[in-house]
Amino acid sequence: MTLFVGSLQLGLMYGLLAMGVFISFRILNTPDLTAEGSFTLGVAVSAVVTVAGAPWLGLLVAFGCGMVAGAVTGLLQTKVGIHPILAGILTMSALYTVNLAVMNASSNVSLIGKETLFQQLFAALPGLGKDGVRLLVGLALALITLMVLNWFFRTHAGLCIRATGNNEAMVRSSSINTTVMKILGLAVSNGCIALSGAVIAQVQGYADISSGIGILVVGLASVIIGEAVFGRRGVGVGLVSAIVGSVLYRILISLALSTNIFPTYFLKLISAVIVAVALSLPTVKIELQKRRIRREGRTHA
Repeated sequence: MTLFVGSLQLGLMYGLLAMGVFISFRILNTPDLTAEGSFTLGVAVSAVVTVAGAPWLGLLVAFGCGMVAGAVTGLLQTKVGIHPILAGILTMSALYTVNLAVMNASSNVSLIGKETLFQQLFAALPGLGKDGVRLLVGLALALITLMVLNWFFRTHAGLCIRATGNNEAMVRSSSINTTVMKILGLAVSNGCIALSGAVIAQVQGYADISSGIGILVVGLASVIIGEAVFGRRGVGVGLVSAIVGSVLYRILISLALSTNIFPTYFLKLISAVIVAVALSLPTVKIELQKRRIRREGRTHA
């Protein structure tokens, strides 16, 4: 039970990351590698602002900083003409220095003894207990972000972003500025990713410069697992599937590590295997359908 509750808590918090990755990879149809830098940026900003005594403000500032990081990647792609993958790598590399500067040239910032938003809620809601508060925060943030994004992608700007990812040439012929749409889409995507990092920093009680290493694999795994369950549908269902996929991913990781078959340092390898299996599911389904059709053809013959 403890394993499930812990996986649900982290799954909901990392669900913000999964929704951000879903926006860039599925809605914009752009391979954005900024995530590792923007996630750590959210971690760093949240920790520093929390140390200054404003943990709730830390979430908002982290989201805004993440949007700026995503906008920079968008500008490199659209205005400078750099390939999307390389643009993400450049921004991610630059953010390493930015994140160190945010943390005052330190590789980590401790929140021990500082009042985080979780400690405030522990005191305000003693009846829920620590696990209950963490679950409540994760669920509230995931639902609020889901509703805001679902609303946003139904507005004119949101529909233009969706259309740009679907058929950029057609959208451009309709006199819609696809450059602005790409920049805005990547900004929203990385804002969600940074927000996830901001929450994680406060729940784990520290910020580390290496927090974002491999985080893109986590986001992709969540999106792919969610799509394996729900299928590839509209934006609303896609965002929900990303959150569900994040929770399922955490459960799978916890189950794999709790068996004592794999040591803790196998986490990244297990993550990569889960992503590879999830990505191969559509191909496996198609191959099984082809084999069934061939068998039926031979039977009728």
